Amino acid sequence: MPQKLFTVCIVGRPNVGKSTLFNKLTGSRRAIVDDMPGVTRDRLFGKADLNGIPALIIDTGGIEMALDDTISAQVRQQAMVAVEEADAILFVVDGLTGPTPVDLQIVQTLRHSAKPIVVAVNKLDTPKKENLMAEFYELGFDKTVAVSAEHSIGLWELADALTHGVAAPPPEPEEPVAGRPFTVAVVGRPNVGKSSLINRIIGEKRLMVSDIAGTTRDSIDTAVKWHGQEFTFIDTAGIRRKNRVSLKIEKFSIVMALKSIERAELALLVLDATQGITVQDERVAGLINEEMRACVIVVNKWDLLEKDTLSTTRFERDLGEKLKFMAWAPVVFVSAETGQRLHKIFEAIALVRDEYRKHVDTGPLNRKLATWVAKQPPPIARGHRVKFYYVSQAKTTPPTFTFVVSRTGLVAEPYERYLVNRIREEYGFTGAPVRCAYIPRTGRHEIETPMERPKRSSKPKEKQKEKTHGPKKGKRERRKR
Repeated sequence: MPQKLFTVCIVGRPNVGKSTLFNKLTGSRRAIVDDMPGVTRDRLFGKADLNGIPALIIDTGGIEMALDDTISAQVRQQAMVAVEEADAILFVVDGLTGPTPVDLQIVQTLRHSAKPIVVAVNKLDTPKKENLMAEFYELGFDKTVAVSAEHSIGLWELADALTHGVAAPPPEPEEPVAGRPFTVAVVGRPNVGKSSLINRIIGEKRLMVSDIAGTTRDSIDTAVKWHGQEFTFIDTAGIRRKNRVSLKIEKFSIVMALKSIERAELALLVLDATQGITVQDERVAGLINEEMRACVIVVNKWDLLEKDTLSTTRFERDLGEKLKFMAWAPVVFVSAETGQRLHKIFEAIALVRDEYRKHVDTGPLNRKLATWVAKQPPPIARGHRVKFYYVSQAKTTPPTFTFVVSRTGLVAEPYERYLVNRIREEYGFTGAPVRCAYIPRTGRHEIETPMERPKRSSKPKEKQKEKTHGPKKGKRERRKR
């Protein structure tokens, strides 16, 4: 059983550089960094190597003690939950402004946790600025380190202070690929209930939920186990239309959502049943299709829709018309609010995971290809009819089929769709995109299928007689004779 990682929670008031420090420690750009206060709202997790000690770093939203609005209260609550989960606390302050009343209030709150606390005095990028450290010693913490997250100054000393007295865990055997959790990105336009869906799944309020569109700005990873199978859910910021993205920070959120799709193997496309399928839903589906990710379509808020016996049929027909290019994705109708049909999501994910990773044997596949091409030959293009010699599944995730053909570039898109449809009819690949690639026949090493095996004559070819050139010479010879 894997050991629990040494966990460090980063806390502090807004705009002191917590997310920049998180990115530096984890060696990533997962946290959004901006000069606007209050950018990070949910908890953000990342792994780091702190001078040889593997650690889990938790970035939290800026704590504003004086504000009582709903969002600020939830941010404080999320930060306090992270403090309880952590083994050590990294309290980040702004070295240029000195201790503020909010810093002092946070100190009083942190003292009740009885956890080791390290103060990182940030933005001290020159030796002259290190003189500003004196004010922060008055906070009463033994471990106070001058750092500059932006310029990577003092990070080694900070890691040493955090891990002082912590023993390095013994090395663990590498986990096989087949045993790794299946990554699922929860995507969709704002306010369709993505965070509520994950909260209902994991049975706790670990993700912040709000009716305000665009609440989630970072991509959050959540480990979930279902019937002994492990999944990692990535909650992403809602993807808005470009002309509606007014704030620079929301543009970053869209980038984070797109990167989450790239990082995941499967995307849960969440739709709002009460609003139907919008143009933006089609665009989000297009992003999933472009990245060639497996997909399950989740129609949320199904309990709020006035239904009759044909409601499901009508919605599926609408999906077929507007998301025709993703007809291969299974559809699940659920309610995050009530938990209705929530188990159907896991059943669909487990099915699609196996289909996404499935591999087809080459021999039977080539025999099927011969039948398909004989039944429906490829059309003539540029005066030629492309010949198919051989096919094999080159890779999985996504399932990719490589065809050896007489000429590349002559396979029309409709005929490729025909081949993909035949592959799906024969082998399934439910919820998985199917990719086709074509390479030219460069030699005789390919395995020839019966449909295109050339006829070989048993008679040896006769050598052509050499012809005399120049008709004038022939005429002169005849005249002399």
